[in-house]
Amino acid sequence: MLIGALLRVPAQAIQRRLIKELNAAGFDELRLPHMAVLNFPGPDGVRPGTLAERSGMSKQAINQLLGSLEGLGYIVRSDVPDEGSARVVHFTKRGRAAYSKIHDILRDVEREWSAELGPRRFAQLKELLSLVWESPLIR
Repeated sequence: MLIGALLRVPAQAIQRRLIKELNAAGFDELRLPHMAVLNFPGPDGVRPGTLAERSGMSKQAINQLLGSLEGLGYIVRSDVPDEGSARVVHFTKRGRAAYSKIHDILRDVEREWSAELGPRRFAQLKELLSLVWESPLIR
């Protein structure tokens, strides 16, 4: 298999698990598309345009997702003082709770993967992915 599939398939499995467990924990309105906004490092204190760049989505598409999350009570968008029409996203209490649950789920995933691969090999996997993360390969 090529690297794209080797990275995509596990990432998609994690995304599906996040939604399944978030839904089971009472965040039942969240869907896979919302993860484009909720992925690390999250939207709190970030402008919509930056979220669009991070996710590779258009500003219009990200604003639709933000509108959905705002309507569901996870985020609010507010004006940036002295910056005209600039807006910034902030978590609500419910949004912070969901984001915290995401971290809990991801810690569980890491424990399970470490048990499956072995702690040494899992640490190597994370180390290699961190090297890629910091390299010009992903820019």
